[in-house]
Amino acid sequence: MNAFRKLGRVAGIAFTLLAAAPAIAATCGNDASGFERWLGEFRREAAGAGISASALRALDGVTYSTQVIGLDRNQKHFSVPFEQFVANRVTKGRIAKGKQMLKQYAGPLARIEQRFGVPGTILVAIWGMETDFGANSGKMPVFRSLATLAYDCRRTEFFTAQLLDALRIVQRGDLSIGQMRGAWAGELGQTQFMPSSYVKYAVDFSGDGHADLIGNPVDVLASTANYLKAYGWQRGADYHQGGGNFQALLGWNKAVNNARAIGLFADKLAQ
Repeated sequence: MNAFRKLGRVAGIAFTLLAAAPAIAATCGNDASGFERWLGEFRREAAGAGISASALRALDGVTYSTQVIGLDRNQKHFSVPFEQFVANRVTKGRIAKGKQMLKQYAGPLARIEQRFGVPGTILVAIWGMETDFGANSGKMPVFRSLATLAYDCRRTEFFTAQLLDALRIVQRGDLSIGQMRGAWAGELGQTQFMPSSYVKYAVDFSGDGHADLIGNPVDVLASTANYLKAYGWQRGADYHQGGGNFQALLGWNKAVNNARAIGLFADKLAQ
């Protein structure tokens, strides 16, 4: 999934720090020269915002990434016909794999639909389109990516919130520091949650004590359903363009073609 679409879907979420937390005011910069100073300032202010010393160890050795900055500066906004958009996303191979996943996770998907109202075909379609069912979740160090983008002056407020919530994911024990790898802009897990969405919507549906969106498909599917429910998903409503659930799919990803593709994928999975 293109990062600009992923960021666009969460840019409107209101992010809040802990009630007594001070504002994070470390000085941003546009090259690597001030990064170490910024990181030291951020660490002190994050500690004041309630981040534990053990979680802050995630920032040990973190360096500025010119690769991440390059990727951020070179995003391409393409508008393509729907048929072209779905050609490499809703493929025969993915449909076949998706049907296998529907059978493999039939029990959990039924319980997820009972709780959140989202059918398994929609969840499996999103799973397939986002990361090819977990095969391509990303391997970049999330803390390096987020620290670089939080320091960068372009969108420092947004990514500072993401970095704080990435630390909270570690602090609450959902993922270890070593597990925090994902896409270049900090997206995590098999359906690519930004950290603030992870903190807000991830659920421990498997009951093992951790909301693991990297290694536990049951948590992945349930958390994706929880996200959609929070964006207004209505049990049983139509999810195609013009239907009651199409806006929830746009809450997942603001690109109309993407929402339409999810619906098409789900339809094919149901056949």
